[in-house]
Amino acid sequence: MDRRQARFQIGQVVKHRLFDFRGVIFDVDPVFANSDEWYEAIPEHLRPSKDQPYYHLFAENDKTHYVAYVSEGNLLVDDSDQPVSHPDIPYVLDRTDDGYALKRKQAN
Repeated sequence: MDRRQARFQIGQVVKHRLFDFRGVIFDVDPVFANSDEWYEAIPEHLRPSKDQPYYHLFAENDKTHYVAYVSEGNLLVDDSDQPVSHPDIPYVLDRTDDGYALKRKQAN
């Protein structure tokens, strides 16, 4: 697999290109690192390539909060300047003037 540099970074707020949700990145995989069952559950016409970065997001839409796993090709920068209200954010990320930063105890 071709490993690329991630376009987005931990703490960055992003939105999905096709679906109506946004979130803050809390982890990055250089290539797909989820189960085959998860991957095969995506409709084939929407299934992204595995050889790109994938991002773990504290995600939200207008109804709920959840954790999402999203390919780089399906993400866009969210420049709304609105905070993400996922309840797990304070356990992993600190809110800063510039957005979010990984808590020191979480950093590798």
